[in-house]
Parts: sequence; structure tokens; C-alpha cells
Amino acid sequence: IIQQTERSLQLMTQRALEAESRAESLKQEMLLLQGELEASKVENESLRLGQTTDLGAVKNDIDFALKNLHKIIAGANWSIKQLVSGTESLNFVAELLKSTGKISDAEAEEE
Repeated sequence: IIQQTERSLQLMTQRALEAESRAESLKQEMLLLQGELEASKVENESLRLGQTTDLGAVKNDIDFALKNLHKIIAGANWSIKQLVSGTESLNFVAELLKSTGKISDAEAEEE
């Protein structure tokens, strides 16, 4: 049981590390998209001030930023779900180890 628990713990740790790595890459991508969004805001402000800008390009930039933002949100939600699932599994393993320890203590007391 302990070996199986250790393997489960290793797998859950690996999943948690992968989820953290994915979350970090999503954060970087989000920063990049925020930069694009700021550029779009500046371009929109230029339009409001009457400067000539290609309106189609602005719309395309905004559409692109929104699509990527939705992808990032979906990926972040997935990573959070994975982390929660890993945490629940780790709690289960901890409880299992705790009960195994109680059994060992009880057996030692009987001897």
C-alpha cells in the first residue's frame, strides 16, 4: 500500500509541477496579450482624436487579442482544476498514510 501511495504521490507531484509550468507559460502569454491590448487602446485613442488609422486593422487586432485571451482563460481554468484535483488526491494520500500510521501504532501496542 505504501509503495502504491508513494507512486500516486509522485504522479500527483508531477501533475502539479506540469500545471504550475503551464500556468507560468499562460501568465507570460497573458502579459504579451496585455501589451497587444494596450497597443490597441492607443490605436483606438488615436482614432478618437481624428488621426487616420486603418479601422479594419484595429478590429482584427482586437479580435485576435480577444481570441487569445479566451484561450488563456480556458487554459488557466484547466490548470486550476488540475491543481485542485491534485490537492484533493494529496489530501487523500495524507489521510491514507495517517490511517496506516495509526494501524502500525495499534499493532505495536498489541505486541
